[in-house]
Amino acid sequence: MSEDSRNDRVFETEQSIARERSQVFDFFSDPKNLEIITPPWLRFQIVTPSPPAVERGAELTYRIRVHGIPMKWRSVIAEWEPEVCFVDVQVQGPYAKWHHTHTFQEIPGGTRIVDRVIYRLPLGTLGRIVAGPFVDHDIAKIFRFRREQIAEILA
Repeated sequence: MSEDSRNDRVFETEQSIARERSQVFDFFSDPKNLEIITPPWLRFQIVTPSPPAVERGAELTYRIRVHGIPMKWRSVIAEWEPEVCFVDVQVQGPYAKWHHTHTFQEIPGGTRIVDRVIYRLPLGTLGRIVAGPFVDHDIAKIFRFRREQIAEILA
């Protein structure tokens, strides 16, 4: 195991929605909906002119503010399996690594949405020790907001 992978952190969350998987997947396939489910304090804004259809290889560029600091975030859709899952990977942004898998599972009465993020902070072990707990808290807070928005919008 490399030192880098020892510094990987994992965040997972899931929620169930009483909607058909195709409807839930369609919602997540529209980049504009990312603005709706991202907390306002991040001041998330898509800067890719006319965001492309989300599919394997699509690149999206955003602007965000992390604790007031403006940042550019560029990601690519690394995997794309309609109605089942997709993976976005950070190409440029605040993390040394960001690998976010979105999975959509049919369940009785609806769809289970599973988010699994493998991320690594910059500066290796120092970044993990100094900033890790703060970043973990921020990510949990962002996904809590996201969960609430999804439950309200897709209810």
